Amino acid sequence: MTEFVVRLANRPGMLASLTERLAEAGVNIEALAAYGVDGEGVVRLIVDDATATRRCLSDAGVHAEEHQVLDAYLPHRPGELARLARRLADAGVNIDALYLLNSGPDGIELAMAVNDPEAAAPLVPVRGSVEA
Repeated sequence: MTEFVVRLANRPGMLASLTERLAEAGVNIEALAAYGVDGEGVVRLIVDDATATRRCLSDAGVHAEEHQVLDAYLPHRPGELARLARRLADAGVNIDALYLLNSGPDGIELAMAVNDPEAAAPLVPVRGSVEA
């Protein structure tokens, strides 16, 4: 999965314009976090079609950072996220963004953008690798 990080002016209509352009390009947003900091809007999103998103943003003259995102699956019980965060921290891996993709009685699916995906990958549990 690929995460796109878009920085926009933090004013009415900017998120609407961005998401309308993506919709017109046939892009489905699978996860999104948007927030404002000091007059700047930051939109972090994971989409179903990275190629179409890249093209859409480029055609609109919108700069975006791209990061590889890891898919993680945790049993739905206390302490699982803490254990994962500690494993990554102990390996020197920083979590840049964390998205909740799905939550159910059997487990929680997360998407994680980290500073070192190669080091993090063996530490991140995936569906079927952990007991729920």
